[in-house]
Amino acid sequence: MSRIGKEPVKLAEGVTATIDGQKVTVKGKLGELSYTMHEGITAKVEDGAIKVACAADGALGNFHGLARALIHNMVVGVSAGYTKKLSIEGTGFKAVLKGQELALSLGFASPKIFAIPEGLKVTVENDGLQVTVTGVDKAAVGEAAARIRSFYPAEPYKGKGIKYVGEHIRRKQGKKVA
Repeated sequence: MSRIGKEPVKLAEGVTATIDGQKVTVKGKLGELSYTMHEGITAKVEDGAIKVACAADGALGNFHGLARALIHNMVVGVSAGYTKKLSIEGTGFKAVLKGQELALSLGFASPKIFAIPEGLKVTVENDGLQVTVTGVDKAAVGEAAARIRSFYPAEPYKGKGIKYVGEHIRRKQGKKVA
């Protein structure tokens, strides 16, 4: 039995959940998300919370905790949303938003183009030095931020590149002259 799976998921104010067999749908002020649970995992709405249960044999303990965590992420997503902030450092490095594309000038011959996925909002602030990715789906926000960061991850010698705001980059000393 999963310890995480045993905890009920409290529904935030203004969030409604419907369960149709294995499919859980959560609606809130920011949107709607759905998740299909693994066979043997059940859920029900009681007292303003979603309770997830697994089959009695306990063989699905992994999926029990996973289902509860994903449902919790959906409830938080449709009520508050998720945000990832990226910082761009380096001489001449910047980001420009062009419609549904993010153009990143990172010192290469041509800018790197990132197509913004459906359902996500990307904003550029601070003269192109800070990129914010927001959305209701935690996995999609994290995936988009990771893909943007992968164009030029912050390097340890000069610290230039793309990093998450608050991320600590361990700096290396570089070559020493004899």
